[in-house]
Amino acid sequence: MINAGSTTWVLVSAALVMLMTPGLALFYGGLVRSKSVLNMMMMNFVCLGVVGVLWVLFGYSLVFGDDIGGGLLGGLGHAGLRDAAGLVGPESDRIPVQAFAMFQLMFAVITAALLAGAIADRAKFWSWVLFTVLWVCVVYFPLAHWVFSFDGYAATHGGWIANRLKALDFAGGTVVEINSGFSALALALVLGRRRGFPKEPMRPHNMPNVLLGAGLLWFGWFGFNAGSALAVGSVAANAFTTTMTASAASLMTWLLYEQVTDGRPTTLGAASGAIAGLVAITPACGYVDTFGALVIGGLAGVVCALAIKLKYRLGYDDSLDVLALHGVGGLTGTVLIGLFATKAVNSAGADGLLYGGGLGQLGRQVVAALVAMVYAFGVTFLLAWLVRATIGFRVAPEIEASGIDEAEHAESAYDLSLLGSSGRAGLGTATSGLHATGSAAREEL
Repeated sequence: MINAGSTTWVLVSAALVMLMTPGLALFYGGLVRSKSVLNMMMMNFVCLGVVGVLWVLFGYSLVFGDDIGGGLLGGLGHAGLRDAAGLVGPESDRIPVQAFAMFQLMFAVITAALLAGAIADRAKFWSWVLFTVLWVCVVYFPLAHWVFSFDGYAATHGGWIANRLKALDFAGGTVVEINSGFSALALALVLGRRRGFPKEPMRPHNMPNVLLGAGLLWFGWFGFNAGSALAVGSVAANAFTTTMTASAASLMTWLLYEQVTDGRPTTLGAASGAIAGLVAITPACGYVDTFGALVIGGLAGVVCALAIKLKYRLGYDDSLDVLALHGVGGLTGTVLIGLFATKAVNSAGADGLLYGGGLGQLGRQVVAALVAMVYAFGVTFLLAWLVRATIGFRVAPEIEASGIDEAEHAESAYDLSLLGSSGRAGLGTATSGLHATGSAAREEL
């Protein structure tokens, strides 16, 4: 019998997670230069279409179908979501297959969209679409099966990380965060640096959009994390609480770090700190208490900020710091489960080292994190190289210099020329001032 409360919660959570993709588009769009904002937002938005189609056709089945490879991949028994009338979950919390499938779809969409931030200003749009098709099929679907497909819920004899290794990942620290971060690093290495990086300033062109996007991501993340309980109850409430706690702590430690090192806090630091905390608590939110959340979030704010500085020392151009925020943040949260997990908040979890559980769970968390890192980086590097070698992945130098929006989409985000062609009396001085300001801004950006 369907549990109406849990079904409602999962559907609402799916909608919240879906909102994260346009939120990410605003966040990323504000961070890039004005000449490529539409391209960046399109690279995010198109993931809803590409991944949505693949998920219904066979993606859900490969992730949550009955295991056919010793924990490596699901079968095609759910292809096309033909079992629309089916139910999943324990007897007390049965929800429709379609509700569960749509919730999990939004995870796949946002994970693919995250990668776009690593290659801002320089990727061909249709090459990105092809890469996304390949990546979700070869990287995301198998890794999601290993971690998310567990016995007794959506599959028979599910993924090996969840069922054999017994590593804990409540909402996607490995599948979403470590996966996207280290895949982003591979993409950035294959495509190479932006023209002028790191000598030329490449400042965010619209900080209000960055903050708005970060706020929408924070809002949607409650569905991402608390929705992963898949039921209305104490575990969902704990995940909601720890999500808020960790993000708040990370925001503050990031701002304090900026104050100490740079002499002032920034709006970009506030947005980045909030995201770092959300990322780090994602795998742990359903297994740690508020003390653990405070520590995990507080550490993430400093560790991720330091990781951004490391980028400039090593010389790779992960344009929007996907590795630093998502890869390093996800790695932090995944490993720290081994210290701060406690069965007091979730009997299905484990006790970490600091709660009397010994080193076993910590070791399992490290293994799961390393597997996700190596698999994501290695396979993504190969896929990106194949796209580059066949149809090309990077736009021509002259297009990169002038801006991708016009060349790839025949559009521009901001058309200031209209302000000077109105011909209205009394606007001459103001218009010329706007043009001067706009020209200076364009030269700077």
